[in-house]
Amino acid sequence: MSGDVIAVLDDFASRPVEAAERLAGELTADALNAHPGGHDNSIAWLLWHTAREIDVQLTALSGVPEAWSAEGFDARFGLGELGDSVGYGHSTAQARAVIVDDATLLLDYLRAATDALRTYIRSLSPDALGEIVDEQWDPPVTRAARIVSIIDDAAQHVGQAAYAAGILRG
Repeated sequence: MSGDVIAVLDDFASRPVEAAERLAGELTADALNAHPGGHDNSIAWLLWHTAREIDVQLTALSGVPEAWSAEGFDARFGLGELGDSVGYGHSTAQARAVIVDDATLLLDYLRAATDALRTYIRSLSPDALGEIVDEQWDPPVTRAARIVSIIDDAAQHVGQAAYAAGILRG
């Protein structure tokens, strides 16, 4: 039964990118960079941030290089130093400066980050999931809790992007 935990986490990790793939076909450059309700975070920002948070947190957890730089997404996005951030704490100007006209580029990066996460998950033994990876919290964070947190954050942000896209559709 414990081996099933890895399969469940792997399946769970695939869900945000699958939802983003369904959403992206509807998104023009104008829709990607619109700010429904005047919010600072556009759909492009939400999808970029989703991939960045997976990528950065996975690197901290596993030690694998970020897809952002290792696979050249930093150059492809052309966001400069802003792109090297994750988006947490962005000012209004910073959030609005994340402009991406290509839904395929956003999806490519999200797929790369998700594929790396899924590869990492599949490399783990069930026993590894219980290991403490962060003692800065009370209670300390296990590997499983961190993985679930990464996936949950991704799912929430893709859901926000879908909601924003629905607003734009009217």
